Amino acid sequence: MEGNVLTKVSTGLRRLFYAVTPAETSFPIVAKVPKYVDEAIPFFIGLVILEIPILYWRGKKLPRFNDSFGSLANGLLSLLHGLLFRSVELTTYMWVYKHFNMIDLPWDSAWAWLLGFLGVDFGYYWVHRCGHEVNIIWAAHQTHHSSEDYNLTTALRQSSLLRYISWMFYLPLALVMPPSVFLVHSQFNLLYQFWIHTETVDTLGPLEWILNTPSHHRVHHGRNRYCIDKNYGGTLIIFDRMFGTFAKEQEEVVYGLVHPLTSWDPINAQLCHLKYMWSVFKETRGMQNKLAVLWKGPGWAPGKPRTGLIEDIPDIHAPQPKFDRQLPLWTNLYIWTHMLLLIVFYGVLAHYKSELSPYITLAGVLFIVLTLSSFGALYDHRPRASLQELLRCAFLLLIVNGTAASSFISSIHGQALIAVYLASCAIWLFVCLRQFSVKFKSKSS
Repeated sequence: MEGNVLTKVSTGLRRLFYAVTPAETSFPIVAKVPKYVDEAIPFFIGLVILEIPILYWRGKKLPRFNDSFGSLANGLLSLLHGLLFRSVELTTYMWVYKHFNMIDLPWDSAWAWLLGFLGVDFGYYWVHRCGHEVNIIWAAHQTHHSSEDYNLTTALRQSSLLRYISWMFYLPLALVMPPSVFLVHSQFNLLYQFWIHTETVDTLGPLEWILNTPSHHRVHHGRNRYCIDKNYGGTLIIFDRMFGTFAKEQEEVVYGLVHPLTSWDPINAQLCHLKYMWSVFKETRGMQNKLAVLWKGPGWAPGKPRTGLIEDIPDIHAPQPKFDRQLPLWTNLYIWTHMLLLIVFYGVLAHYKSELSPYITLAGVLFIVLTLSSFGALYDHRPRASLQELLRCAFLLLIVNGTAASSFISSIHGQALIAVYLASCAIWLFVCLRQFSVKFKSKSS
C-alpha cells in the first residue's frame, strides 16, 4: 500500500517536469488519454503550500492574500468553459485530422511522440508570441500577466478567452499527428509551465540553454524594458534563441503589466483590455487604422512600428510599489474559507455534469461567477461589497432549500453547509447595518 502511494506521488511529480517516456504516455485513441491536468491538481496545491516556507527561508516576499485570490479566481473562471462546452481546441483538431490527415503516423512510435513534443511546443511558441504581438490576442492573454507577484499561484492565473483563439495555431499538426499524441503533449506542455512560476529556483546551469526555466520565465513576466516581448517558450527555450526573442535575466525583475491593474475583480482582469481596445477603436480615425488596432501590437499607434516603440515603455527598475488594498484578517479568512467551498462546489459540478440538466449546470456556473465577483468587490473595498455578499449567501440558502434533496439537507454535510451560510448571512447583515448606521449619522450631522 505504501509502495503504491509513493509510486503515485513519484509519477505525479515526474509529470510536472515532463519526465515521462513514450511507452507510458502513448495511447491509440483520445478516450484513452488520462486527464493529466486534473490529476495534477493535488500536486499544484501541495507545491503552492510548500513554496511558502521556502520563500520565507530564502528571505523573499510571501504570497499576498489578495494577489493569490486574483490568480486562483481567474484560474477558476478559465475552467468554467469545460462545464458548458466541449473542448474547442481538441474538437477542431480531430475534425481536421479526420478530413485532411496526410500521413498516418503510428500512435505508438517513439518518433511520433518526439514529433508531438517538438510540434506542440513550436505551436505554443507562436500562440504565445502572437499573444503579445497581436492586440486582440493580447486582450485575452494579458490576464495571465496581471499579477504583480511571481509565485506558483501566478501559474493558475489563466484567461477564459484565449482557448477560443489558440486552437488555430495547432491545426497544421493535425495533418500528420494523431489526436491522442497531440492531447498528451498539449497537457504536458501546460503542466511543465506550472513549476517555472517561482522565485525559489535561481538557474539550472547548462539546462538554461535548452529548457524554459524559472529564470527565463521571470523575464517573460517582467515589465522592465529588457523583459518586454521576450522568452515565449513553453517547455523549450530554443525557439526564442532561433527567432531572436530570447533575453537573459539581468537586473531584478518588476512583474506585471506595463499599466498595472488597480482592481482585484477577476471579471475585470479578464475583460479590461477588451474594453480599452473598444475605446481606442472608436477614437481611431480611418478603417485601416481601426483594423490595425486589432491585429497590430498593443503598443502600436498610427505612425509607429507594428509592435510599438520600446521608448514608450516606462523605464522602471526595482523596487516598485504594488497595488495592495488591505483587508482585516477575519475578512481574508472568511474569503478563503468560502473559496475552498467554491472549489469543492466546482469539483462536484464537474464530476456530475453529465447527470445534471444544462440549466442546473448553468446556474452553478453563474453562482461561481457571482461569488468571485463578490470577493473581488470585497478586496476592492467597493461600497456595494457587503450587501452583495449578504445577497449571495442568502441566494445560496434559498437555492439549497428549494432544490436540494431532503437527504442532503438532513445529512452532516448539508447541515454544515447551511450553518456556514447562515453564519455568513448574520455577519454581513451586521456589517451592512453598521455601514448604514454610519452613513445615516454622517448625513444627520
